[in-house]
Amino acid sequence: MSEAAAAAILSELRLYEQEAVLAELRAQLEQPALPPAERCALRVALAWHERERDTPQALARAEAAEQAMADAPELPEATRAALQRRLRLTRLDALRLYARFAEGLFEARLLHAEAEAAQDLLACADSAWLQSLLHSGAGQMAASCAALEQAVDWAERCGDRTRQWIFECSLARSAGLQNREAAELRWGQHFPSDLSGLHASAAVLIELYQGYRALRARDLKLAVRRFSSLIQPLQDAGYVRETINTLGNLGSAFNDLNDPESALEWMERGLQMARASGWSASLGGCLMQMGETLRRLGRLELARSLLDEGTQIFAPQPDSRNYAVCLSYQGLLALDLGEGHKALDCFKALQAHPGGYLDLQRNARRGHARALLLLGDCEAAEAMAREDLAVAELSGAAEAEVELRMVLAQIAQQSQGAAGQAQAVQQLELARERAKSIAGYKDSAELLEALALAYAGTGRYREAFETSQQAASARASMLSRSSADRVEALQLHHLNENARTEAQHLQQLAEAERQRAALMQRNSSTLEKLGQIGLELTRHLDMASIFAALSRHIPALLDARGFEIYLLDEEGEGINSVFGLEDGQPLPPDHIALDNPSSNAARCARERRELSIQLAEDGSDPSQVPGTMRTLSAMFAPLLIQERLLGVVTVQSPQAQAYGEHERMIFRSLNAFAAIALDNAIAYRRLQQAQSQLVAQEKLAALGALVAGIAHELNTPLGNSLLMASTLDQRTQEIERAAASKELRRSELEAYLGETRSVARLIMQGLETAAELITSFKQVAVDRTAEQRRLFDLAVLCEQVTATLQASIRKQGHKLELDVPEGILLNSFPGPLGQVLSNLVNNAMLHGFGARRGGLMRLSARLLKDGRAELRFRDDGVGISPAHAGRIFEPFFTTKFGQGGSGLGLSISHNIVSSLLGGSLSLDPTPGPGCCFVLCLPLQAPEAQGPAAADGGDAAAAI
Repeated sequence: MSEAAAAAILSELRLYEQEAVLAELRAQLEQPALPPAERCALRVALAWHERERDTPQALARAEAAEQAMADAPELPEATRAALQRRLRLTRLDALRLYARFAEGLFEARLLHAEAEAAQDLLACADSAWLQSLLHSGAGQMAASCAALEQAVDWAERCGDRTRQWIFECSLARSAGLQNREAAELRWGQHFPSDLSGLHASAAVLIELYQGYRALRARDLKLAVRRFSSLIQPLQDAGYVRETINTLGNLGSAFNDLNDPESALEWMERGLQMARASGWSASLGGCLMQMGETLRRLGRLELARSLLDEGTQIFAPQPDSRNYAVCLSYQGLLALDLGEGHKALDCFKALQAHPGGYLDLQRNARRGHARALLLLGDCEAAEAMAREDLAVAELSGAAEAEVELRMVLAQIAQQSQGAAGQAQAVQQLELARERAKSIAGYKDSAELLEALALAYAGTGRYREAFETSQQAASARASMLSRSSADRVEALQLHHLNENARTEAQHLQQLAEAERQRAALMQRNSSTLEKLGQIGLELTRHLDMASIFAALSRHIPALLDARGFEIYLLDEEGEGINSVFGLEDGQPLPPDHIALDNPSSNAARCARERRELSIQLAEDGSDPSQVPGTMRTLSAMFAPLLIQERLLGVVTVQSPQAQAYGEHERMIFRSLNAFAAIALDNAIAYRRLQQAQSQLVAQEKLAALGALVAGIAHELNTPLGNSLLMASTLDQRTQEIERAAASKELRRSELEAYLGETRSVARLIMQGLETAAELITSFKQVAVDRTAEQRRLFDLAVLCEQVTATLQASIRKQGHKLELDVPEGILLNSFPGPLGQVLSNLVNNAMLHGFGARRGGLMRLSARLLKDGRAELRFRDDGVGISPAHAGRIFEPFFTTKFGQGGSGLGLSISHNIVSSLLGGSLSLDPTPGPGCCFVLCLPLQAPEAQGPAAADGGDAAAAI
C-alpha cells in the first residue's frame, strides 16, 4: 500500500501548486507511522514545489530525500527511479533559476532520454519544458520554442491538461516576443475566457498572458490593471520568478505611461524579492528596469551604476533577450549623457542582435536616429526617423510616434533655421495630441519644454509661457518629494549593499586563507605519507605483500584496532574475509551473504558507498559480532575499480566518534590505493594462471614477455589514474572547504567542474585501458571445450558475422564484400571462428584504414581437395611492413598502443585457429595493396584433449 501511495503522489504532482496544498503535504510528513516509500515521495514532492519558494531549502530537502531512499532498501526499483528523476528535475530547475544554462541543458537532455526510455511521460513533459526555459535563458529562442512544442505534446500524451495550458501560455508569450501579429493569429483566441474550471496554476498564467497581450498591444492601462491584480495569485501558486518579472513589467508599463514614481514603487518590490531569491538573472532584470526608471527621473549616475551591474550579470548570455534589453537601456542612458558614439554602438549592436525581437528592433532604430542627431548627422537621422515614424503609425505604436516626432522636431530646429522652428512646432503639437490618446498617459515635461522653446522660436510667446508653466508643473509632479526620498533611500541602500557585500567577501577570503593554511600545515605530512604508501601498495603484485603493507600503515594513521578486507566471491552473491586483524591478532576467515540485513559490510557492498557507523555502547547493535572487540566507531568502504566491485574494507575502533573528516579522507585514500593494488594482484594471479595454460599447450612460447608485458602495460594507465585521482581528491577538499566557509565563488565552482570533468575523463580512460587489457588477455587461453561444436554452413556463419559488424563498418565509411559459396559444411566451433573473423575485420579498420574512409574488405572461401576449407580475408589498406610481418601474431605486439590497439587481437585469433579449430592462420606474402590473411580449416575440428582442455575451463568462463 505504501508503494501505491508513493506512486499516486508522483502521478498527481503538478507543475506548480497552491500554498495550502503544501501545508497539507508538510502535515502528512510529520506523521510518525508513515511508511518509508510514502515518506520519500512526500519529501520529493515538497522539494519540487519549494524550488521557487525557497531554492536552497528545496535542494536541502532533495538531499534529505536522497538519503532517505538510500536508507530504504525495500523501496521498489521502479518507484525509486521515478523519485530520483523528480529530484533531478528539481535540481535542474535550480540550475535554471541560478542561470547555469549550459550545465542545465546537458543534464536536461540526459534526463529526458532516461525518462523517455522509462516511459515516464510526466518527467518527459517537465524535462522538455525545462529545456525550453534553459534555451530561452541562453538566448536560443528557436530551440526554446521547439522544446515547448515537445512539452505540449508530452503533456497531451499523458492527459495533463493543466500542464498543457501552462506550456501553451509560455509558447504564446515567446511567440509574441518574436512577432506580435503572428502570435495574435495563432494564440489570441486560443485560451478560454471562463477559467473557473481550471487549476489555479493554469488560470493565473492564462490571465497573465492576457496582461502581456494588452502590454504588447500598447493598452497600458489594461496591462497595469491585469498585472497588479495577479501579484498575490502568482505568489500563492509558487510562481516566484514570474512574480518578480511581473513586478518589473508593471513598473515598465508605468514608465511608458510617464509615471516613473509609480514605476519605482513596483520595481522596488521586485528588486527586494530578487535579492532574497539569490537568482542572478532575476536580480539583473530588476536592476536594469530600475536603472531605466532612474534615467527617466534624471538620476543618471545612479542609473548608470545599476545598469552596469545588470549588464555584467547578463554579459555571459549575449544572445539572450535580457542582454538585448541591456543594450537598449544603455543606449538611452548614453543619449541622455551626451555620449553619442557609445549610444550609436549600443543601438547598432541591438540591431545586430540574433534574437530579432521586433519591439527592441524598433527601439534600436529610434535610438539610432537620435544618436545620429547627437553626432550632427541630421540628414541620416531624419531619413531613419521618418521611415520609423511611418512604421509606428501603421502599427499604432503611440509612444514611438511621440518620441519620433520629438526627434524630427530637434532635426528641424538644428538644420533648417527659422523655417525649421515652424516645422518643429508642427511636429511637437502632433506629438502632444498623439500622447493625449494614450489611456492613463501623464504629460511629459520633456515634450512640453521642447514645445515651449519651439513656440518662443516662432514668436508665439504667450503660448510659450503657458506651455513652460505646464512643463514646470509636470516636472515638479514627477520629482515630488516622496519620489526624491525614495531615490535617495535606494541610492543609500545600493551603496550599503555593495559595501556590506565587499566587506563580507574580504572577511570570507581572510578566513578561508587562514583555514587553508592551517589545513595545509596539518595535512602536508599526511599527504606525503599517503603518497609513499600508495606507491608501496601498487608496487606489489601478490596479496600477501599488500595485506602486510596495509597492516603496517593503517594503525599508524588511524585508530584501527580492528581491520578487515573482504573480497567478492566468484558467484557475486557474498563476500569472503581474506585478511583481518584485531588488536594485532589475525581474524578467522568469514563469509557474509550480500543480502545479510544486519551486516554493515554487506550493506556497503550492496550500496557501493562509504559508510561511517556509530554503534550502540551496550553492544546491542545487530552488526556487533559476539566474542569480538566491542566496537563503537566503524568505517566501511567498497573496493571499486570504476563501477566494478572487488570487495569491502573496514576499520573499527572501541572509541566513540573516532573518525572525523580528516580520518575519512585518509581512509578514502588508502581504500583507493588498496583497490588498485588488489586489482593488480588479481590480474597478476590470472596472468600466472594463463601462463601455466600457455606453457601446457606450448603456444607462442614467449610467456615471460607476456606476463611482463601485461604488468608493464597495466602500470602506465593505473599510475596515471592514481595521479589524477589524488589530484581530484585534493581539489575536492579545497572546494569543500570553500563551500563550508561560504566563500565559494561561481567562477571557482565552474573551474572545479571543468577540472573534474577533465580529470574524470582521464581516470576513466586509464582504467578502461587497463580493464580492456585484462579482459583481452583472458581470451588468450582459449578453452577447447567451453564452446559447443556443431555442424554448420560456412556461408551462413560468414553472413551472420558480417551482419553483426555492419553497423560499425558503415559508421566508419567502409565496405565488406562476401564471396563464400553455400554448401561448405564444417563440424567445428562456430563461436570461436566468428570471433576470429570479427578480429580480422576490426584489425583492418583500425590498422589498415586508420582515419581513412572508403576502405574495401573482401572475405572469400573455397573447398580444398584435401578435405579442408580455405578462407581469405583481404583489405586495401596500408598493408604490413616486412619488419612487422614476422611479429604480428605475438601477444601485445601492436603499432597502435594508446590509439585503440591492445596487441592481442591477432594473437587470440592465431591461438583459436591453431588450438581449438585445428587449422592455421597466416599472412599471405604475395605483394599487393593492403594485406591478406589465409585461414585453412579442417572440415572436422579435432577432438579436445583431456588435461589441457580441463585446465582452460576457468579462462573461458571468465571470458
